[in-house]
Amino acid sequence: MAVRATVLYDAPGPKGKRRNLIYTVITVVLSLAALYWVLSTLGERGQLDSALWTPFLNSQTWTTYLLPGLRGTILSAVASIILAIVFGVIFGLGRLSESVIVRGVCGVVVEFFRAIPVLLLMIFAYQLFAIYNVVPSKQLAFSAVVFALTLYNGSVVAEILRSGIKSLPKGQTEAARALGLSHGQTMRTILLPQAVAAMLPALIAQMVIALKDSALGYQIGYVEVVRSGIQSASYNKNYLASLIVVAIIMILINWGLGLLAERIERQLRAGRARRNIIAKVPEQPDQGLDTKDQVNVDWHSESYTEIRNPDE
Repeated sequence: MAVRATVLYDAPGPKGKRRNLIYTVITVVLSLAALYWVLSTLGERGQLDSALWTPFLNSQTWTTYLLPGLRGTILSAVASIILAIVFGVIFGLGRLSESVIVRGVCGVVVEFFRAIPVLLLMIFAYQLFAIYNVVPSKQLAFSAVVFALTLYNGSVVAEILRSGIKSLPKGQTEAARALGLSHGQTMRTILLPQAVAAMLPALIAQMVIALKDSALGYQIGYVEVVRSGIQSASYNKNYLASLIVVAIIMILINWGLGLLAERIERQLRAGRARRNIIAKVPEQPDQGLDTKDQVNVDWHSESYTEIRNPDE
């Protein structure tokens, strides 16, 4: 007889399964009751009236308010995420440099921008760009938002990269040096490719933060989806409905970003990321190979009789 062993937890017995089922039923019932209470309260206060939601069936609401704001949010988020990754890779690898001066400079830059609030960076960049005419006036708010998000999130990405590479076994670096590889070759060909897959969840979480932090741009007049939603609510007098729609839009964007991250991670682990990072990795049938989390263990003979605890 073979059983599946796991390093995470012991398989529950009959009593444990009944207990888990009871907890699940109680949780579902309480959740449904809470949802009913919320909806009934909103209905009593008129927040579910059709007049508050019909403006979203009008194309003018979308073309005038929501779509321009959504475009601004996506543009600032995409630009800042790309630049933050570049910034993070440069300064993250700089913090691992063999040069003491390079490590010190990169460390000061990363820690400095990590410590400054994003909104303060936006206001500073807006004033700086306006005084010295760094960018055209029409791109002033956009440039300030991207500048602030790039420096802050890039500093966090640099620290994630540094910690991810440091978490790898030191034996790999020693083996690379024994083969005659330089520090740069070791980083580029051995350590960095392994660290990317391990760092991906943290990187995606930071990208989601960059997407949400773009809403702070309303303080300097940048048109993004939250500001547009509030403007739509002011015009249509439906604040709660507008905020719910904006929240759904943001949730869908973040959900899509999470799906993309999962696919990229599968590609990285399958070794096909360089060819197509968004191609679907086919599910492979079980090859009968054991892993640390899933092992076939023949722990007794066929004539063995298992004795279970009746309380389980």
